[in-house]
Amino acid sequence: MKLWILRHGEAVPHGSGPDSERALTDHGREEVLRSAVELLGQPITAIYASPYLRAQQTAEIVRDVLNFAPEIRTVDWLTPDNRPQAVAEQLVSVDGALLVSHNPLVGTLLGYLQHGHVQEPENVKTAGLAELEGDELLVGAMKLNGIKHP
Repeated sequence: MKLWILRHGEAVPHGSGPDSERALTDHGREEVLRSAVELLGQPITAIYASPYLRAQQTAEIVRDVLNFAPEIRTVDWLTPDNRPQAVAEQLVSVDGALLVSHNPLVGTLLGYLQHGHVQEPENVKTAGLAELEGDELLVGAMKLNGIKHP
């Protein structure tokens, strides 16, 4: 089983509007393009993304680069402050998926899938792309093949 987790690209700073409406900057779009190229040729079966604007924009850029026909699956369980345990429950029958989300969830989810707890989160910069694999999705038993930062 393989799983990719991508943090959204750089977004505009917090302002007067809601966090969920922060858009990617031009630099953020460039970061995502560089990360998306890393996914060319990979057996992606689905793209799941947070409903937040910057994650949706990130997922669309990846979808365009990969010429990926299926629609992006927008899910509430990939929002920034969700619990990694809740995300893992959603991934039981998912193989080959790309998850597009935010910190702190990205870092804690990577730690949780590798170690079985959230005390060792991974440091993932904007547009950082992580690849995990294992015989099946077992919390604490997934192997992190690496994190690539643009």
